[in-house]
Amino acid sequence: MVTLLLDSTQLEVVLSPIERAATFHKKSLLIARDTITKVQLTDDAWTWLRGVPNPGTHIPGILAAGSWKSAGTVEFVLIRRRRPSVVIDLEGDEQYGRLILTTSHGLALTQALRLDVSSEPADVEEIVLTSPTPVNAGRRRPVIRPRPA
Repeated sequence: MVTLLLDSTQLEVVLSPIERAATFHKKSLLIARDTITKVQLTDDAWTWLRGVPNPGTHIPGILAAGSWKSAGTVEFVLIRRRRPSVVIDLEGDEQYGRLILTTSHGLALTQALRLDVSSEPADVEEIVLTSPTPVNAGRRRPVIRPRPA
C-alpha cells in the first residue's frame, strides 16, 4: 500500500520497492499540490481504469500498476484487488492527468488537503491526527425526538 506524504507545496506518493518494480518507476511520485483539482474516494477503483498499460503491469482483477494511456491522457495507476481507493484528478501536471491509488488513507488525504501543513513532508494520517482544529467541525444537527402521544 502506498504511503502518502503531504507538505505545503506537494503530495508525495511513496512507493515500496515491489510497487516501483510493478509500476516501472525508479522513485516516488511528486505531485504539486496546486495541480490537485479533485479527490474522490471509491470502493472499486477498477471502474475508473481506462486505456492500456504503457509501461505497466496488468493482472485482471488482481493488480494494475504503472502508467496507463487512454485517448491522449496518461494516468498513474496502482490498484490492488477490490480495496478502498482514491482517485486524484490533476490539472496542469507535466506527466499525469489522474492518479488512481489503492490506499486506506484516502479519507485522511481529503482532510489533510483542507489544512495548512508545514513545509516538512508528513504522513497524511499524522497530519489529521495532530491537527489543532477538528477536521469535522461544523454545525451540529439537532436531535429529532418523537412527540409524546
